[in-house]
Amino acid sequence: MDMERFERLPLMGIVRGVSLQDMGKLAETAVEAGLRTMEITMNTPGAKELISLSREIAGDRMQIGAGTVLSSEDLDGALRSGASFIVMPSYIEEVVEACNDRGVAVFPGAFTPGEVLTSWRAGASMVKVFPSGMFGPRYIRELKGPYDRIKLMAVGGVRVDNIAEYFSSGADAVAFGSSVFRRDWLQRKDFGSIGALIAQYVSLVRDATGK
Repeated sequence: MDMERFERLPLMGIVRGVSLQDMGKLAETAVEAGLRTMEITMNTPGAKELISLSREIAGDRMQIGAGTVLSSEDLDGALRSGASFIVMPSYIEEVVEACNDRGVAVFPGAFTPGEVLTSWRAGASMVKVFPSGMFGPRYIRELKGPYDRIKLMAVGGVRVDNIAEYFSSGADAVAFGSSVFRRDWLQRKDFGSIGALIAQYVSLVRDATGK
């Protein structure tokens, strides 16, 4: 993963529970809407095939990674499928160490101040603050007080109406998931609504970051 490229548009889409049949259209929709970074969770059935297909469709237009990586086995499967970065809901030592050894960008999850510091010291490319929606942007601001040099990505509870506040509170990146990749829209194959909302997120992030 090119971290500089991600930081130019610090927005990540999280795909979970999408079928192989819909993944191709979803990936193309996301790319056309301006999204440049997307993770596919490893607890989605057929995740490895979804990652490979998304890489094939997106090419160099979007960076594709794997999320919910909970073990070395998950990591190996994700990397063999073409994932260029790894995301997890918590700090998992063996996964972070392996990513660092292989030169793979890694986003371990953390919530408490101690977990954030542990993840960063272990070599996180950016720490995923999850679930950030528990306390909202104010919690990011509080963390950034002592941890102003630690890069934080807010995950969980990021919405159209609070993106700007997350960045003004010190977030280095934000992510969205089911609020955009909505189950009812996917069931109806309403990719137009998904694309329109992604485009809105992209625009709001660019406005908030000035990039």
